[in-house]
Amino acid sequence: MPADTQRVAVTRDLAAPAAAIFDLITDPQGHVRLDGSGMLVATSEVARLAAVGDTFVVDMDREPLGDLPWGRYAVRNTVTRLVPGALVEWDVASVDHHKSLGHVYGYELEPLADGGTRVTSYCDWSGLNPKLRDKMTFPVVPIEMMEQTLDNLAALVAG
Repeated sequence: MPADTQRVAVTRDLAAPAAAIFDLITDPQGHVRLDGSGMLVATSEVARLAAVGDTFVVDMDREPLGDLPWGRYAVRNTVTRLVPGALVEWDVASVDHHKSLGHVYGYELEPLADGGTRVTSYCDWSGLNPKLRDKMTFPVVPIEMMEQTLDNLAALVAG
């Protein structure tokens, strides 16, 4: 995988305050509604993400993507960085082995003068295990999936 594809980010200005967007992206149940891949199946009932170390489990189904022959499985996501109203990032790990898979997802929020928010959704897999990286047939998170996630977020904050 070329070095320039180890971080994918999509930015969009949304007509909602950062606090409202932060509430949506720190709700583990919201990740299924926000996902643009069709890969997330369900998420376990957990409280809102409020601190580094908080975890949430997401059930996945990779068959629709056709990229890895893993079928259904679950991942444990652990918050690695959190700044209220501004940033949430989480590491992805195997539920079975509690071992990090080496990539993080996150959202950065920047309040705008007009009351809206510049939202950057990103995935950085620079720490991905080389054995796993070799199995990938395309970058882990296609830009189209991240754009769909931000479209879904915009629709949710618009009501």
